[in-house]
Amino acid sequence: MNILMVGDVYGESGRAAVATLLPKLRREHAIDFCVVNVENAAGGFGVTAPIARQILESGADVMTSGNHIWDKKEIVAYIVKENLLLRPANFPAGTPGAGHVTVKCGPHKIAVVNLMGRVFMLPIDCPFRKADELVPELRKDTPIILVDMHCEATSESLAMGWYLAGRVSAVVGTHRHVQTADERILPGGTAYITDLGLTGPTDGVIGVDRDQIIQRFLQQMPIRFETAKGPAALQGVVIVVDPDTGRSSSIRRLSVPA
Repeated sequence: MNILMVGDVYGESGRAAVATLLPKLRREHAIDFCVVNVENAAGGFGVTAPIARQILESGADVMTSGNHIWDKKEIVAYIVKENLLLRPANFPAGTPGAGHVTVKCGPHKIAVVNLMGRVFMLPIDCPFRKADELVPELRKDTPIILVDMHCEATSESLAMGWYLAGRVSAVVGTHRHVQTADERILPGGTAYITDLGLTGPTDGVIGVDRDQIIQRFLQQMPIRFETAKGPAALQGVVIVVDPDTGRSSSIRRLSVPA
């Protein structure tokens, strides 16, 4: 089984890259299932219902998110009805939406879990204990479990990879918008990468206009960030998973110009 996991979609150019490239990549790599992180899809901050529907129509099977999921307030009404858009599972009990979902994929089922780190981020519930709570229950239904670990600290992503090694099919990091080159198969058949990268503008700074970011560093003055202009790319990984055991045999980075 071939699984595509796509890094944070950022702004209009990221959405255009998904619309243009995702159907093509699904054909070229014989993709059976696709997960896309969409938390920056609406101008870099959050996601709206029309954008979420557009990304599903482009070929995503499940959408994950992170700390920007609530930036567009209208998403609350959508997320409580549409379980294919996840918010981090370790938000406190009572938070709208779901943090995991199990989806049919041909004769198989695939579970997707969205977690968020706490280092330099919100003081939400422990993602490691939440994983301990969820994974055994999900494994009763399917051996194929994909985890999006949305983190600021690379160490927290890597720690989660090792923590879940052999218990899930994949742990992939999102949030930092810089694709890392540390993809590997951990012991027990868990595919891992610290960050999937950015699906969006390539000539900015993590998606934002580079001149604005440079001025922010130089002057330390608040500024309203704007999405960078220019060329874009889709970044992510293709993972090969044995559908019977849930063990991954390979993980390969993608960075495709739009």
